[in-house]
Amino acid sequence: MRNTLWAFAITLCCLGSPAEAAGIQLLDADPALSGAIWYPCAAEPTHVALGRLSVPTVDRLEGAKDCPVAGAKLPLVIISHGNSGYFALHLDIIEALANAGFVVAAINHPGNNTNDMSARGMSVWASRPVHMVRLLDFMLQEWKDRDAIDPAKVGFFGFSLGGFTGLVLAGGRPDFRRFAPNCKEENKSTVCEELHAGQFPADPPHDARIKAAAIVDPAVSFSFTPENLAGIGIPLQVWRSELGGGGVNAAGVAYVTRSLPGKPDIHVVPAGHYAFLPPCTPALAAYRPQVCTDPQGFDRTAFHREFDAAVVEFFREQIGGR
Repeated sequence: MRNTLWAFAITLCCLGSPAEAAGIQLLDADPALSGAIWYPCAAEPTHVALGRLSVPTVDRLEGAKDCPVAGAKLPLVIISHGNSGYFALHLDIIEALANAGFVVAAINHPGNNTNDMSARGMSVWASRPVHMVRLLDFMLQEWKDRDAIDPAKVGFFGFSLGGFTGLVLAGGRPDFRRFAPNCKEENKSTVCEELHAGQFPADPPHDARIKAAAIVDPAVSFSFTPENLAGIGIPLQVWRSELGGGGVNAAGVAYVTRSLPGKPDIHVVPAGHYAFLPPCTPALAAYRPQVCTDPQGFDRTAFHREFDAAVVEFFREQIGGR
């Protein structure tokens, strides 16, 4: 997805105030861990300035900054955004989880986020699981409130390229060589140059600490087969769009969904890839119809009420929450 689309789509996640206050701690000291942590909190919400974490059109969030964590032995969900997105893109899901008793942590993927698209080639794909392992290490071993987390109750949520990231962390083994048919003579992409040169990144890691994952319209679907997905052994909730778009092939995602082992909780949405982004304002819909236009009869606002509730319920059933 183009960086310019995300730059305007990110305004979606910051509209209105949460029904309850989620505590929020900003992560802005380490470029490799730039994002935020949300959690149950009893304080009143205020405007939280993002400072160096700001992205175009978004410089604040609603929340109770640095308030004490309410509760103990809380489940944790880590979040992976899509290509050129940013850490709070799915704020509706994040706040719903925090208000349901979860700790939620999300970071910008270095080199593949709204403010920094410097990463190139297959490393864009292969490095993402590494970023999530680093985040999980931090949350369980270094975060100042880590004692509030139950390390046996960890979940993952990922959209688009974040969905691909989750499949890998859960045990999938992507084969990037399967991109080769796209490398025609006129395709001068870095990925094709690397494929022609036989330059492959190290195999991305899995993480057995993750006990359940919500996978939303995963990108890079060409890299998966029934054989290299067979290692996935955790409960999955999978959402896919019927129409795809934004660099995501609907038929490819459908194939991946059919190829998953076990009995994943599958939801097929009669809309395009961007339907999983929060509802647009009228002004944004007029300015960026690619992000905001849905099929006739599809109510994105109503869908997100169902989407948020279903994701929360999935994690509640699999790893806890209130």
